[in-house]
Amino acid sequence: MDNNIKEKISNEIKNNEVCLFMKGTPEAPQCGFSMAVSNILKLMDVKFKGINVLEDQSIRQGIKEFSDWPTIPQLYIKNEFVGGCDIIKEMFENGELAKILEEKSINFKKSS
Repeated sequence: MDNNIKEKISNEIKNNEVCLFMKGTPEAPQCGFSMAVSNILKLMDVKFKGINVLEDQSIRQGIKEFSDWPTIPQLYIKNEFVGGCDIIKEMFENGELAKILEEKSINFKKSS
């Protein structure tokens, strides 16, 4: 992977506490998996930055190498790769995602 791409990805992850590499944008996801993760974060009221990998082929490919994870979306919380759609859905359902957000001092809406 090109160093510029690696740096660009690294900076996005470093500069945004919650960062979602996705197809489309949080307002207009362009794949069901990206929409699912985006909706979970919205449901939890998590402030996050969505990065549309469809706008830049080098980032789309680069993020897969960066994380050594083959699919998109990819969620990062405070510099740490958390997972893709299935993992995030499972973590949301079993309360693990809330636990991670809490541990990392990320504001979110706790379910009642």
